[in-house]
Amino acid sequence: MSAPLQGLTAVHTALAAAERAGAAAGDAVLVESDAVEVRVRGEEIDFVKQARERRLGIRVFVGTTGGLRQALTSTSDLSAEAVERLARESVTLATAGAPDPDAGLPADDFACDLPDLQLLDPADRTIPVETHIEEARRAERAARGVDPRVVNSEGSDAGAELRQVAYANSAGFSGAYESAFHSLTAQPVVASDGTMQSDYWFSISRDRAHLDAPEAVGRQAARRALAQLGAHSVPTTEVPVIFDAPTARSLLANLASCVSGYAIYRKSSFLADRMGQTIASPLVQVVDDGRIPSGLGSKPFDGEGLPTRRNVVVAQGRLASWLLDSYSARKLGLASTGNATRSAGSSPSAGPTNLWLEPGSTSLEEMVQDTQRGLLVTGLFGHGFNAVTGDFSRGARGWWIEAGQRVHPVEEITVAGNLGAMLRDIDVVGSELLWLGSIASPPLRVARMTVAGA
Repeated sequence: MSAPLQGLTAVHTALAAAERAGAAAGDAVLVESDAVEVRVRGEEIDFVKQARERRLGIRVFVGTTGGLRQALTSTSDLSAEAVERLARESVTLATAGAPDPDAGLPADDFACDLPDLQLLDPADRTIPVETHIEEARRAERAARGVDPRVVNSEGSDAGAELRQVAYANSAGFSGAYESAFHSLTAQPVVASDGTMQSDYWFSISRDRAHLDAPEAVGRQAARRALAQLGAHSVPTTEVPVIFDAPTARSLLANLASCVSGYAIYRKSSFLADRMGQTIASPLVQVVDDGRIPSGLGSKPFDGEGLPTRRNVVVAQGRLASWLLDSYSARKLGLASTGNATRSAGSSPSAGPTNLWLEPGSTSLEEMVQDTQRGLLVTGLFGHGFNAVTGDFSRGARGWWIEAGQRVHPVEEITVAGNLGAMLRDIDVVGSELLWLGSIASPPLRVARMTVAGA
């Protein structure tokens, strides 16, 4: 029996046990993963990690006046006795909980088609550990070969994770899929005139064939680190700020947290009352789509068995959609957008699948040339974002721009503003859309931000 079919057998067994224990409704999810990660420094192996995990989660609902009571439990023991015991414990826990009128499974519209989204290449199942070690070494060699000033390394990593997900609920839906993640990372250390800098670069893909070559990863990481040599702070000022693609995607992640249905019904987002209103520049078009072939956030169905789909979140600056699972949708009097996400040990929540900002037609270099005086951000640090107010303040590094030229690297500065104002002040969106995860962005320029330095 194939792994997905075995997983479906396990979740159906769990549902039957929950029904025997007295559950009025429920669902079960089984997540199995097989992962390997290696790190090398120079030619020496720093570590090799191999992990095989399996966890079954059971969520049950018990009917009562005023709504359903619910509980979720999980286990790594799939023996018949353990699953029966877990189901009984789940029902007991649910009985002791508070009723919730919005709790429950989705009513209908479960995924009927389960397309092959090319989330795993069967040829990648049997890659030996030695191959990962050699690829990490190749990245190390390439980084050190760029310049004599590359003197050390925080390590180069290579790895893969293969995962199977099986889900079923008492409303009649069941489905399973397999997926994979492959990655390469290099983090060299450079030194000159008594100062040291470090930076990184990485590549991630659903299949090994589309990973960047280890040499390309190592060289890019070395170039980024070397570019920071001689960096210093700048006086506090207000200027245009360009975010390169890797840093711009963190702004998009902040936006995603503010359009989650849970943040909206709890009023913990500064966008809670802005649906249908203009919240950003007309240049801003943000899309979430869980069915992009080989997408790093793609899946044929969400954490509740509903079909994933394309949702336009921001349409030419206008807020057009929240990201919702069935619970947050009920709280808001809306329908799920197919964005339920969950693990075996947690209840569903709402989050992005593949979320991106549509690119423009201006390259990053053209954006720099068009900036008379400003900052190009190539790294952000800390977690200085308040979703309730939109206030944004993070440590940064990058390049200072004068007369359309990068004049010197910058460090020990803070960029600050308000995400709402930043979105409205985006005056250029770049052309280079870069996928380094399930959230992606091209470079963008915010017309004015505070840069706090020396």
